[in-house]
Amino acid sequence: MKKRKWIYLSILVLFLSGCGIYNSIMNLSKLKFKLDSVNNFKVSGIPVSNKSKLSDFNPLDLVKLTSQVAQGELPVTFTLNVSAKNPNPETVQGNATDIKLVSFPWKLFIDDKETISGNITNPVTVPGGNKSVFIPLNIKLNLMEFFSGSNLESIVNLALKLGGGKGSTSHIKLVARPVLDTPIGNITYPGDLTIVDYAYK
Repeated sequence: MKKRKWIYLSILVLFLSGCGIYNSIMNLSKLKFKLDSVNNFKVSGIPVSNKSKLSDFNPLDLVKLTSQVAQGELPVTFTLNVSAKNPNPETVQGNATDIKLVSFPWKLFIDDKETISGNITNPVTVPGGNKSVFIPLNIKLNLMEFFSGSNLESIVNLALKLGGGKGSTSHIKLVARPVLDTPIGNITYPGDLTIVDYAYK
């Protein structure tokens, strides 16, 4: 009889433990993402946050850009800030489930054209309580590699749409598959997420 009680107790403990793990995983799955902003956008090393058209570049910069485009190059660098939101509410005790993002493999699309891919270099913890943090992605690519055939004005205008004075993240989207730390090990999202600037995904 005593042995049977231990068996029942063990089953109960396993059940409760399993429920806790299940609830933890369900909480982790609530993490949401959205594109927030673009910072420090540079075209061939030239900051463009105060520019909105080709004529805003000085003559020396125009010579440099013309030469590079003629060679099939227009290097751009910028920081893309991804907002990660943890909507898990605080409990009555004031606790909330933090979520650790251990990997974030992504592909960058510009005007729906796939360009480069990358990942975060360090884990990111997103605190619970309906809070959010920025995940800064440092982007570096040659626009001419993906938009070949464009002339100087059109390719520079594309860059300015992304990071110029009137730039917008509406021309950018990320496709990512996050990997989260859970009580039973790392878990990868079952499918890709398409991350845009107008709604959390």
